[in-house]
Amino acid sequence: MAIVGRPNVGKSTLFNKIAGQRIAIVQDRPGITRDRIYASAEWVGTNFRIIDTGGLEIGEDNAISSRIRAQVELAVDEAQVIVFLVDGPAGITPADQEIADLLRRSGKPVVVAVNKLDNPNLLNQAYEFYTLGFSATVAVSAEHGIGTGDLLDEVVARFSDAEDPQVYGDDVVKIAVIGRPNVGKSSLINGILGEDRVLVSDVAGTTRDAVDTLFDLDGNQFVLIDTAGMRKRGKVYEKTEKYSVLRALKAIERCDVAILVIDGNDGIIEQDKHVVGYALDAGKAVVVAVNKWDIVEKDDKTAQEFERKIRMQFPFLAWAPIAFVSAKTGRRVKTLLEYSAIAAENHAMRISTSTVNTIVQEAVSLSPPPTDKGRRLKIYYATQVSVRPPTFALFVNAPEIMHFSYVRYMENQLRTAFGFEGTPIRLLVRQRS
Repeated sequence: MAIVGRPNVGKSTLFNKIAGQRIAIVQDRPGITRDRIYASAEWVGTNFRIIDTGGLEIGEDNAISSRIRAQVELAVDEAQVIVFLVDGPAGITPADQEIADLLRRSGKPVVVAVNKLDNPNLLNQAYEFYTLGFSATVAVSAEHGIGTGDLLDEVVARFSDAEDPQVYGDDVVKIAVIGRPNVGKSSLINGILGEDRVLVSDVAGTTRDAVDTLFDLDGNQFVLIDTAGMRKRGKVYEKTEKYSVLRALKAIERCDVAILVIDGNDGIIEQDKHVVGYALDAGKAVVVAVNKWDIVEKDDKTAQEFERKIRMQFPFLAWAPIAFVSAKTGRRVKTLLEYSAIAAENHAMRISTSTVNTIVQEAVSLSPPPTDKGRRLKIYYATQVSVRPPTFALFVNAPEIMHFSYVRYMENQLRTAFGFEGTPIRLLVRQRS
């Protein structure tokens, strides 16, 4: 779902209200939002992504307006449903008319949201906007949340099933190859497959969409999903950049294992952390591939030192296996599949409740839970509640005194007992009822 409209009609306010958190910058001044911002949301059982965009200034030729127009056009291209936000008290403006023409040409379903109608006496002003030519028109107040439920009902009703992704069996390991632009993701896929199945270019951002490649290796089935190169939100500018972070996020959501590709020649940069953050937020297994290792000047300690830097820069990936590869020469690229198969198996691992409780009680015996103001934490019961990633619930007497360090200790004990190489695990602390 993309939210579009002219400047200062309340797009970022509506975005934050639907997302349930303050992500977009809100300020009573036009033109604050410059680039697309993404967030996940859910309504009546339907999960979807929201795209916030800069205000579309029709007829303006300055650089900022051109860039915003490119962002809106790209957001419209990516979205299944468009929310066209307009200012109710201001009425229809010439800019609204031109934006409406642009949206009609897109052929996408459009829901008109008439904003700033928090006063019941203003609701009749919404009827004027039916003249824009769209059948779905809803009166809302983004600031107060009025009418947002009706708006989301209209949006969800227009989601199409036509774009549902390919569904594979549980025995197929689904791998998304992720990384910032020009680290060699497509070349790495070609190296794994042993053939040129994906377009390769030295120009950053050549991959414009996600491509699925299904293949067998030693009796195991894999799907490789080549994602468009990801950049930090706020860095996707050019109109010609038809790849999108949104499509990469969709690929991550579909995968079991995300292979994070790092440029061994350039080293680790901050953007690598942002990229893998998307996979971790989605709870995916992770394998790290240090690519272009053939051109790195090295001695017998170079790999060891680089791995130490990865562990230091990515302390949240202490469980992720690392492979030093060369997509160009094919060196160790098959190792990535071996690591991915292990990570996928651990990602789906289920442990019996009795075994989980045995490990937890042994951990408690080795290191008793903390106390707080004379109260001691008691862990009564533990069980695994889901997989992909493995998720465990600890039922305690007082969740508020469970310190994060003790949660980390419990995670380490579970990893010591069961391995879980390549996959994150989650611990939920619950009050015993």
